[in-house]
Amino acid sequence: MAWDEWERLKAQVAERHATQMQINGLQGEGSHAEPAGGGGGTGTLKHKGGPWTKAAGTADDLQTSLITAKADLRRAHDGTADGLAGLSSLGALESVLTSWNERLGRVREECSSLEPKLRQVAVDIAEVDAEVGNRAKAVAVPGTRRGE
Repeated sequence: MAWDEWERLKAQVAERHATQMQINGLQGEGSHAEPAGGGGGTGTLKHKGGPWTKAAGTADDLQTSLITAKADLRRAHDGTADGLAGLSSLGALESVLTSWNERLGRVREECSSLEPKLRQVAVDIAEVDAEVGNRAKAVAVPGTRRGE
């Protein structure tokens, strides 16, 4: 590869990385999105902890459901060893039971791990919102009731 070709490739890469990242593809000046720019957004980012709390509740509910499912699976297999004794399908059936028990156990562990993390995200969002709100209220803006 010739030196001038290398320099051209580097320049092309630099050009591609020089553009600013913009959320939702909104066009704007600097780092601020402009809703009038045709991007379709309002220019205001809003979020709530509710969806995170709901997801945490779902993970918790799923843990309970999985305990019940594992118990139901075990009960469904009770007595099959007696009825299928001597048949090769008994080994396959026991293998399937073991496999599903392991899978359900791993899903339950994952839900157990996710649930407190999702709840913490909701708490963190509320704390950040409160902190940002307090900082915004502290800004004196001339010509407004609060800042006059």
